[in-house]
Amino acid sequence: MPREGEEIGGFTLGPVLHRGGMAVLHAATHPGHAMPLLVKLPRVSEGEDPAAIVGFEMERMILPRLTGPHVPRCLATGHVPLPWIAMERIAGTSVLSLLKGLPLLEGLPLPPGRVAEIGALVADALDALHRQHVVHLDVKPSNILLAEEDGRAVLVDFGLSHHAHLPDLMAEEFRLPHGTAPYMAPEQVMGVRGDPASDLFALGAMLSFLATGRRPFGDPQRLAGLRRRIWWDPPPPRALNPGVPPWLQELILHCLEVEPARRPASAAQLALLLRHPGQVALGARAGRLARDPWGLRIRRRFHPDHRPRLVRARPDAPAADAPIVAVAVDLDGETAMQEALRGSVGPVLAAYPGARLACLHVLRTNLLRPDATLDEAGRNRHLQRLLELRHWAAPLGLAEGRVTHHVLEASGAAAALLDYARANKVDHLLLGARARSLPCRVLGSVSAEVAREATCSVTVVRPRP
Repeated sequence: MPREGEEIGGFTLGPVLHRGGMAVLHAATHPGHAMPLLVKLPRVSEGEDPAAIVGFEMERMILPRLTGPHVPRCLATGHVPLPWIAMERIAGTSVLSLLKGLPLLEGLPLPPGRVAEIGALVADALDALHRQHVVHLDVKPSNILLAEEDGRAVLVDFGLSHHAHLPDLMAEEFRLPHGTAPYMAPEQVMGVRGDPASDLFALGAMLSFLATGRRPFGDPQRLAGLRRRIWWDPPPPRALNPGVPPWLQELILHCLEVEPARRPASAAQLALLLRHPGQVALGARAGRLARDPWGLRIRRRFHPDHRPRLVRARPDAPAADAPIVAVAVDLDGETAMQEALRGSVGPVLAAYPGARLACLHVLRTNLLRPDATLDEAGRNRHLQRLLELRHWAAPLGLAEGRVTHHVLEASGAAAALLDYARANKVDHLLLGARARSLPCRVLGSVSAEVAREATCSVTVVRPRP
């Protein structure tokens, strides 16, 4: 990991300001920028989650495309010697820091007016983000800064975000949901990403916490506990804190509706109502003082007529998925094979206009013993393979956004490639054929298994003798 005083991409690293679960933030300076700066680096030490690196790649793609006062200005990104992002440093404090400045048992709940004020500021920021075709998917107190200059809310940490016009690497590489358990929307728990209503659900959960001092769904650490919010309604805020006014409960429970279509129509509408309580139409939600009875919860859990609709058509969604061409690269294989694969990619891409190329490498893992995340030189194995994959693809000259890079950690190469192709609806898969050998004749080759089992077109490439 680069340290204080080292230079990366022309930015000189200062002291570490924050160590998060997936990244480290350094203060930084640059001769061309007078403003306070940050450089963000992924955590790549032993035992770190590969999702941290994939999420960092997502942020490197998304943040430079965002503009406006509600996101940090991205100044530059790079991936040597490891991925990095340079951005402006927002002077302000996070909502979490605001809470940490209070004795939690005494400082929460916050007054309803302050809860509504924070909620309106965050809704403004979400509205600006959604208009740029991005869903944050990790709205929580630590990811919201209140700017010192004018009090506006600034959203940070886009590693789990979804951009409607960019590949979704998190969805492509992982089958379990990623997010922060107390704030995840039901559809996000079930793997549905890309609906702005998911951010409104998270905002509703946060406002309920600020208004009552209790998280409405607790902090479950297992998938079964996360799924419970699909049929188990949250406690009404007024049942936990009688000082919550009916209009605020109405808005919070509106955000916490299970079905995305039943939540507020937009973040902008939610912000307006939070600022004008007299305009809130009070319904049954406003008067609730208890959770639903057990019988109703059981029916919602098991009766098919009560299954919620967690997916809805998005008006800004593409009319059809863009074709995906995948190429499996054995980075330990012969140079001739790697060059043959590169030469075969061009003609296949020409047959799929507008296709995106997904470059895949399978990082083998052990079945019975734990895997080391660092190699003999102390480098993160996943990240090193990702850099090598980028180097392999660079001669193709494809524009950013038309090529993505994926390191799949699995014990079997064929199973990993087949799973990726099926889950992401790959249209065409290219891979190399290994040289003839006794193990291949006895056990069968990866290319033969993939060609036999794949649900897409497969091209097996051999280098010329």
